Amino acid sequence: MKSNIIFSFLICFLLTQNLFSQGFGQGGLNGNAVILRDSTNTSPINVTLSGKTKYTDYKIFSHKKDTTYIDTTLTLQKEYKFNYLRKDLFEFIEFHNQGQTLNNLGYSFNNIYRFPDLGFTAKQVSYLDIDDIKYYEVPTPTTEILYRTGLQQGQVLDALFTLNFSKRLNVSLSYKGLRSLGAYRQALVSNGNFRGAFHYTTKQNQYEIRGHLTTQDFYHQENGGLTTASLENFITDDENFQTRARLDVNLTNSESEFDSNRVYVEHSYKLISSKDSINNKDFSNLKIGHVFTNENKSYEFIQNTLTEDFFGSASSSNPDDKKAISKLTNNQLNLEFNSKYVLGKFKAKAELTNYSYGYDTILNSNSNINKLKIEGNAISFGADWNAKIKNFKLNADASVTPGNGRLSGNYLKGEAIFEKDSIFSVKGTLLLSSKSPNFNTLLHQSEYDAYNWQNEFSNVNTRDLGFDFASKWGNASLNFTNIDNYTYFDEDSKPQQFANQITYLKVKANRKFKLGKFALDNTLMYQNVTSGSSVFRVPEFVTRNTFYYTDYWFKGKPMLVNIGITFKYFTKYNANAYNPLLAEFRLQNDEQIGFPTFDVFFNAQVRRTRLYLKVDNATSSFTDKNYFSAPNYPYRDFTVRFGLVWNWFI
Repeated sequence: MKSNIIFSFLICFLLTQNLFSQGFGQGGLNGNAVILRDSTNTSPINVTLSGKTKYTDYKIFSHKKDTTYIDTTLTLQKEYKFNYLRKDLFEFIEFHNQGQTLNNLGYSFNNIYRFPDLGFTAKQVSYLDIDDIKYYEVPTPTTEILYRTGLQQGQVLDALFTLNFSKRLNVSLSYKGLRSLGAYRQALVSNGNFRGAFHYTTKQNQYEIRGHLTTQDFYHQENGGLTTASLENFITDDENFQTRARLDVNLTNSESEFDSNRVYVEHSYKLISSKDSINNKDFSNLKIGHVFTNENKSYEFIQNTLTEDFFGSASSSNPDDKKAISKLTNNQLNLEFNSKYVLGKFKAKAELTNYSYGYDTILNSNSNINKLKIEGNAISFGADWNAKIKNFKLNADASVTPGNGRLSGNYLKGEAIFEKDSIFSVKGTLLLSSKSPNFNTLLHQSEYDAYNWQNEFSNVNTRDLGFDFASKWGNASLNFTNIDNYTYFDEDSKPQQFANQITYLKVKANRKFKLGKFALDNTLMYQNVTSGSSVFRVPEFVTRNTFYYTDYWFKGKPMLVNIGITFKYFTKYNANAYNPLLAEFRLQNDEQIGFPTFDVFFNAQVRRTRLYLKVDNATSSFTDKNYFSAPNYPYRDFTVRFGLVWNWFI
């Protein structure tokens, strides 16, 4: 079903491109090769233009309104991000099938959301939040297609189509679909992310509106990992089990499904404005704005027959609906003032949030739970400040939600950035957060007796101090984090709060060495948990080293190739175990995980098409079978993947 949707979507894109090419073929980018800017590269880039459009005309706006350009270059960073999530996964270890969950090798606390979430976090690694949605401005209809082969069967398709009906109105449609059959039993993944976005401004920029709609669904078969006997057959590399589907798994009839939809609209109206006569820019203005968010999420663990030998005893009430459902509606009113007297922009905001989380019925007949839902309203107050003083940029975001409800807490994030031309930049960040743990730690129901609870936990208090240094010589970052009331799942998969403080240090550095057409890119991360290591587990060292070759091939330089090998290793640690019923990771003290991998890649760029060929875990056929993503869940074996990213500018 999913594959048919993906195929139909691709056909629609092709037909749409053909239609628009007839009306917009003139004035687009020249048919000759065009190299657009790589946002990760600070060196100048030569661009061949048609004279009517420039590469800077093809803009991408983030949620925070930072601007980049559509990037058709081939770089090593593109190799790192050529995966289902399209992110650099240095601080994670993937499960064997793409689209499954990720286990953490490191943690980042510099972008915490202000309110608690539904939870079931292992199913949300592929989820696109508000900050992940992009907006566009393009002079001609533009398309980007990403295709990647699946594991045993299936594929990934991530397709974007965007066009401007006028200079002031842009609309974009995107769909990312995945269907991949895993190498082990019960490991099918079928995901879908639809995004529709728009933004519009009036002629004098007096009124501005932007928004998006998302519909996301993640369906996974759950196998509970290998059985004890199969685990032994895997580790000893029994020749009778080279075909991984022969290995027995703990669960044979279990599935999980996570669904979500969101509507987001942000608009503002300029009440007062004037012009700076020298620079002809807005000198001071007053804007009134409104932001509306409506987001619904649901999670369900599905079994035809209960597996008591794996999850324990059960007392089912035979419910018709087992879903955990969260609903959140947020309305924000804000006033924004832009003036030299505040050195930039100042925005005051007030928010009303309505939330609900819970179940429609009691799932377990022996349950002692006395309420089905956690719900209520909350009012928040806050302010944003963005300023620039010569080479310094200052940004601050603060909010407080008073009261004693589940959404009560506070949030403060500040950053100071110093940039010296294109030579180097230094950024310091401070984050202070106090918010409730995720809802599934407070209330959870299951047909299994051991998975029913109703807790009254304290707010999790997080303090993170970070420094980042970026230059043409190398990059480095340091984060020092303290956490009070850290909430986790213990060895029995029960939610707990740590009585003491977590103290976590993370240092990461990157340096590239280049000699002619060859280069060596090195990234090293050091982590230390001085307090709370009994519940907060990370490897001490993680390293990634890529040796690669880059050059143009053939007469006239029609093809740029990027060929190399990546070595990644992390030291052994008690990695968290995966619980498929909870869709969460829990503590375990029985097994340490840490292993090296070698990945080989051959990438090429032909005009605006990037081709990717990759061999994952290339040495697995003759090395020890000690590679695991989590206890009982082996990492992938030797796997060959092919894919491409193709941009069309009409």
